[in-house]
Amino acid sequence: MMGPAHSLSGAAAWLGVGAAAAAAGHGMPWPVLVAGALICAGAALAPDLDHKAATISRAFGPVSRGLCEIVDKLSYAVYKATRKPGDPRRSGGHRTLTHTWLWAVLIGAGASVLAYAGGRWAVLAILFVHVVLAVEGLLWRAARVSSDVLVWLLGAAGAWILTGVLDEPGNGADWLFTAPGQEYLWLGLPIVLGALVHDIGDALTVSGCPILWPIPLGRKRWYPLGPPKGMRFRAGSWVELKVLMPAFMVLGGVGGAAALNVI
Repeated sequence: MMGPAHSLSGAAAWLGVGAAAAAAGHGMPWPVLVAGALICAGAALAPDLDHKAATISRAFGPVSRGLCEIVDKLSYAVYKATRKPGDPRRSGGHRTLTHTWLWAVLIGAGASVLAYAGGRWAVLAILFVHVVLAVEGLLWRAARVSSDVLVWLLGAAGAWILTGVLDEPGNGADWLFTAPGQEYLWLGLPIVLGALVHDIGDALTVSGCPILWPIPLGRKRWYPLGPPKGMRFRAGSWVELKVLMPAFMVLGGVGGAAALNVI
C-alpha cells in the first residue's frame, strides 16, 4: 500500500478500537480517541523506515534518511542471518524485519516504557513524531507542497496542545492504566496497532508480508502471508485508491461516532 492508504487504515483502526472500548464499558475520553487516531495514523507509516523512497524516510530530513539506511541494513542483516532454505535471496531489507508482529510489539512496548520513564518530554516527543507522520500521510498533498519546517511546526504545536489537553483531569492521560505513575502507558497501543495494520495492508498486495516472523512455515521463515494470488493488488492501483481508501474513511467515521456514543 501507499502512505495515504496506510495512514487512513491506521486512523480507522484506532477509531474502531474506540468503538469496541465504548461497547465494552471502557470508553475513551475524546482526547484519547483523537490522539490515538493520529498516533496510529503515523505509526502505520513507520514500518517503511526500511525503504529509502517511503514517506517516513523524507519526513524528518537527513535524520530520517540516515535512520532509514541504518534500518535497511539491519533488516537485511537479520534476514540473511535467519533465512531458511526456502527463503529467496534478496539485496535489501525492505518488507522484512520492520514488517513483522515482533517488531510492532517491541516498538510499541518501547514507546510505553519511554513515556513511563521519560515523563512529559518523552510524551511530547512521541506525539510530535507521530503527528508529523500523520500529517504526511493523511494530508499528503498539502504536505508535499509545504516546507518541512511548516509540517514540523504543525507537529510540534499539535503535540503540545494534545499533551496539555490529555493532562487535564479526566481527559485520558491515565486511560486504561490507572495506577499512580502509569500515565501514558497506553501510548504504545496505537503504535502496535498502526504497525500491524500496515503489515496487514501490505499482505493484501502482490508481494505479501512476512508478518509471522520468526515463526517458520515449512521451508520458509520469512513466509509472505497474503490472500490467494487472485485477490491481491498492486500498491497504488485503483483497488487501493477507489475502493479501500473510501472504505477506510467510512469505517473510521462510523467507528468514531460509535466511540463518542453519537450512534
